[in-house]
Amino acid sequence: MSWTEITVLVERAKVGDREAYGELVVRFQNSVYAMALARVRDPLEAQELAQDVFVHAMKKLPQLRDPRCFAGWLRRITARMAINRLTRRGPLFGADPEILDAVQAAGRTPDEQLEVGEAVGQLKVGLARLKPLDRQTLEAFYIRGRSLKQMAREFEVPTGTIKRRLHVARQRLKEVLEGIDPSLAERFAGDGAKLATV
Repeated sequence: MSWTEITVLVERAKVGDREAYGELVVRFQNSVYAMALARVRDPLEAQELAQDVFVHAMKKLPQLRDPRCFAGWLRRITARMAINRLTRRGPLFGADPEILDAVQAAGRTPDEQLEVGEAVGQLKVGLARLKPLDRQTLEAFYIRGRSLKQMAREFEVPTGTIKRRLHVARQRLKEVLEGIDPSLAERFAGDGAKLATV
């Protein structure tokens, strides 16, 4: 389905065409689910969140000014609703890496999937080359979804120490990744937000 076709479907859905909206749901359900799973880290919770996102989006669709922005608008709704859900219920921790690896993002070409697979492999190599404390710190925060307070309790140190360790560990991971693949190191520069969602 081309972006022109999606724009036409959005225009039809905005004026109440439920069949057009149903087609949009089919087209975007996998990517919304993948994003929801990356945020809430629980398959059932992510499924429920994805359904809520589409119900909310259907109600708010007439407010979308530019139909070409539908995909980004849907991502913003998903992110905001995931944050609201986690704030209300508390984070759900510990999604198995196998579950996250099994999620297929809709719209990725085989080349893009191969590229992501290679990046994940290189990232794992980079993590393995870090000192144990750096690796444990990054894995606790980005992969297991621990909060700073939980990590402070687990590591038996102040929250400020955890913040410093995260900053230092991200910098060290970036340096390691520069030796493996400089372009990958750039992707993880800064706050490392993509670490758990590659």
